[in-house]
Amino acid sequence: MMFLTLLLEVIWIMAAFGGHHWTYEGPHGQHHWPDSYPECGSNAQSPINIQTDSVTFDPELLPLQPHGYDQPGTEPLELRNNGHTVQLSLPPTLHLEGLPRKYVAAQLHLHWGQKGSPKGSEHQINSEATAAELHIVHYDSDTYNSLSDAAQMPQGLAVLGILIEVGETKNPAYEHILSHLHEIRYKDQNTLVPPFNVRELLPTMLAHFFRYNGSLTTPPCYQSVLWTVFRRRAQISMEQLEKLQETLFSAEETSQLLVQNYRAPQPLNQRTVFASFIQAESSYTTGEMLSLGVGILVGCLCLLLAVYLIARKIRKKVLGNQKSVAFTSARVTEA
Repeated sequence: MMFLTLLLEVIWIMAAFGGHHWTYEGPHGQHHWPDSYPECGSNAQSPINIQTDSVTFDPELLPLQPHGYDQPGTEPLELRNNGHTVQLSLPPTLHLEGLPRKYVAAQLHLHWGQKGSPKGSEHQINSEATAAELHIVHYDSDTYNSLSDAAQMPQGLAVLGILIEVGETKNPAYEHILSHLHEIRYKDQNTLVPPFNVRELLPTMLAHFFRYNGSLTTPPCYQSVLWTVFRRRAQISMEQLEKLQETLFSAEETSQLLVQNYRAPQPLNQRTVFASFIQAESSYTTGEMLSLGVGILVGCLCLLLAVYLIARKIRKKVLGNQKSVAFTSARVTEA
């Protein structure tokens, strides 16, 4: 039994990271993945573009409860450059509640773009991508003994998707990962990272999220993932983002930077995206919100100007009437 478990684990690792050579662009890029990994061409793939005016509110979605995230133990965590991303192994003491079953953490990894590009996330909300995205991978430990056992089974995996945008200040939580990237510049290099509070990588508000059934976003693209994509974003500084974009390489000895490691949004097909919160009637992108704000401000200024001009006109008329009354009274007095 132990031998079979180990064999399945090896098969899973080879399929995910070493079975066939795959890249994000070029002759082995994502448009060619289905040639070697047929499931990458199936009809329930990830990531997706979440259109907020088409999601369904589900009042029965429970708030997610991460357990052990703030206390990952005393053992160091392995950080690895696998040639496709930077991956941090997580201990099984981290798990999620609020899902149909108990899901135990296995690893987390990041997706990002290239320097000068605003895009880097895999999921989009209303066609808007962010600078990067964090994925925290869990497996159903109530039903399966390992990640490899669960990887091909419906809802065998649960992945948290955290969209990352650029903010004004450095994020200390992400620095626990980013400060070690120079130690794993090339593919298959790894290092050990002191344990830290993984909960701080997540948005402060976990109650607002989107939920749908999808897949791994890399080969073999198994359609086994229960996705939770948070509405709120995490923030890192521009310096931290550029460290992610400029430090890692995608092979053992090469000048090829590891960048643009994100998959394009896949067709939703007949799937439903659920939301844990009620959407506003209208949803706007950041640009639309700015335009709307400027429009409202200009409208208010025009209204104030119109009121001022009307008030000024009325005041002149009143003063004119007062002068006329005073002149008439003076003539009456003289008479």
